[in-house]
Amino acid sequence: MKQITFFIIALLFITCKEVTTAQSPMSNITASDVEVIMNFLASDALEGRDTGSEGLEKAAKFIEEEFKKSGIEPYFDSYLNTFDAKGTETYNVVGYLKGTDPDLANQFVVIGAHFDHIGKGKPVSGDTIANGANDNAAGSTAVISLAKHFAKTKNNKRSVLFVLFGAEERGLLGSGHLAKVLKEKNIDLYTMVNFEMIGVPLNDKSYKAYITGYEISNMAEKINEYSGKEFIGFLPKAKEFQLFRRSDNYPFHKEFNVPCQTISTFDFTNYDYYHHVDDEVSEMNFEFMAELINDCAPVIAKILNTPTKEIKLN
Repeated sequence: MKQITFFIIALLFITCKEVTTAQSPMSNITASDVEVIMNFLASDALEGRDTGSEGLEKAAKFIEEEFKKSGIEPYFDSYLNTFDAKGTETYNVVGYLKGTDPDLANQFVVIGAHFDHIGKGKPVSGDTIANGANDNAAGSTAVISLAKHFAKTKNNKRSVLFVLFGAEERGLLGSGHLAKVLKEKNIDLYTMVNFEMIGVPLNDKSYKAYITGYEISNMAEKINEYSGKEFIGFLPKAKEFQLFRRSDNYPFHKEFNVPCQTISTFDFTNYDYYHHVDDEVSEMNFEFMAELINDCAPVIAKILNTPTKEIKLN
């Protein structure tokens, strides 16, 4: 009897140890962590982060500092990848985490979101600042949070670029510029995952988020496999409105012809303040955002560590 009891205890210990080990790379981003980043990026002090504005410059400096503190290196000579946005000088903020595997480090994954917005909007009760909380301080917060997580865990055999794109609102100019630059450098891009408007949950869906261009690759299938649940679904409206071509994933797909897609939770029914001055931090669901980012961390870890490129175009 004592031997059986000892065996059961030993088995439980091994099982618990295995679970703990399996779960250790997971992110533990809290709602408070999300709130701190969001409160800065979508504050009135940044005046809507318009291209070429002081507010956008403040946002870029904040992102640079977050990267520096966490150990994310610049990919270029500095974190700022400068380009011309139809006559206005602006930039992407590009952070780099080199892969830990000698061979796989030559393959790159881009994790991105745009950090610019439209600046001012139609006045509401005297307020003219279009803070862009959901669009797209929310997506930017995901990228910054994931950068911190992977800088800490160093759980990435492949190399990662964490990118906050400028001038998305001017026509995907920042992502278009960077995609061309990286293509000229002939990098081996495996895939690109973009975050756009993830500040509030979907309405009445069985899945947590959707992916644009659902049918063009097996990315949704692989994300669900890696997460062990129905995390990503198909949103018919995303296909109807051709959202695949309307976010920063598209220039990378066009240049590299690999799976490059956007994760979003804006479903056309759950948020009324697109390009509106009421797109404020007060409208965001920080608990949901933290949960979604934490769900993404082990998925991206899997993308960064599989021996072969499992995500493929259909």
